[in-house]
Amino acid sequence: MMQPKEIAAMGLQIAQKKGAQSAAVSYNRSRNVSIDWRDGALEKVEDGTTQSLSFELYVDGRYSVVSTSDLRKESLATFVESAVATTRVLAEDKDRALPDPKYYQGLIEKDLHLMDPQQASISPQLKRDLARETEAAARSVKDNQHILSVSSQFSDSLDETFRLHSNGFEGYQAGTTFFLSASVSVHDKDGKPEEFAYAGGRYFKTLPNPKTIGIEAAERTLARRGSSKGASGKYTMIVEPRVAGRLLAMMRGPLSGRSLQQKQSYLEGKMGQSIASSLLTITDNPHRPSGFGSRLFDNEGMTAKALPIIEKGVLRNYYLDTYYARKMELQPTTGSTSNVELALGDKDKNQWINTVKDGILVTSFLGGNSNGLTGDFSLGIQGYMIRNGQIAEPIGEMNLSGNLLPFFQNLIGVGNDPFLYSSLLAPTLVFDQVEIAGT
Repeated sequence: MMQPKEIAAMGLQIAQKKGAQSAAVSYNRSRNVSIDWRDGALEKVEDGTTQSLSFELYVDGRYSVVSTSDLRKESLATFVESAVATTRVLAEDKDRALPDPKYYQGLIEKDLHLMDPQQASISPQLKRDLARETEAAARSVKDNQHILSVSSQFSDSLDETFRLHSNGFEGYQAGTTFFLSASVSVHDKDGKPEEFAYAGGRYFKTLPNPKTIGIEAAERTLARRGSSKGASGKYTMIVEPRVAGRLLAMMRGPLSGRSLQQKQSYLEGKMGQSIASSLLTITDNPHRPSGFGSRLFDNEGMTAKALPIIEKGVLRNYYLDTYYARKMELQPTTGSTSNVELALGDKDKNQWINTVKDGILVTSFLGGNSNGLTGDFSLGIQGYMIRNGQIAEPIGEMNLSGNLLPFFQNLIGVGNDPFLYSSLLAPTLVFDQVEIAGT
């Protein structure tokens, strides 16, 4: 059986032989397993492996990206020959090029602890047991007579990539992930509230006890019973860690080279300016041990380095890949996020709740949209009223809208409790004088 490097090398040799002056070839292989348990019975088992070879072809000043899952040498030759011929009839684009090899330098040989060597030895029976125990735990809680349905899932994956460029880059990355989740729906007079809980990690041993996940999902859902629309007004708004990333993610598009170059970003021309509260510091950290976004190189082969995005509210960097950096006559940084980390404060969610006399705790964002050009956004919210430092009645069917620039200037608190089961490690966020529409 050919190794990833051998497959990528074969693909690159064919691409150059068929007429590509430059090329990047990426071999990708992924195995995904998921086991679903629902209402006391095994519902579904999926186990699939995929592999593909992707080509970025640079032909006579033109560019294309193609991919195939047929890795036989004779099939690849035919496939690439056709792709090169098609590329030749595309419009010329002088800004399309592989990264300058200087951006490959400094690639570290460091174990980021992304691969669990025990993954292959985890038995199918154990995976089923974890899904079953999670579902059973959800049904064990107090007031379980209100539970309508419970579903749970165990999933794991193995992903590996070998990337090879005609101008000297080669690199291999691989990682495993494990997730355990539960979703619960309950009876209520005005509907069927649903909530969920999940946890994950790069190593199987880091998964929490399945009872923890099941009980959390059930208790969160039962707490939603009796939810109603709250009164419109200006509130101190606390956003819990697992959904706070939704707010930060609305900045991601406007920070990209594509949005900036196409004049579709409200952050254009804001470099070095204050775009948020001084409490907000965001760093893209690719070397976080066992991080879900950790990497040694990005998807262009450029050496991964820590990138300050916002420092004390001031914009420091955009996400620029080679193509858009060339178009904008700037130096590339990276075109994709790795682990997005915030400088943390000194209080967790509950400590922040204790400081609020009259406010709203947001536990979910529903639907919504954001306009990358203007920064305007609108999101449905659900959560709880906060009264005198305590969580009060559940609320829903309310709407948060505004503009990202003044909104993030009103950030008055950052928690010390980042959500660890994502590559966007958002902690509790606290905003002042937030206009929320309800009744």
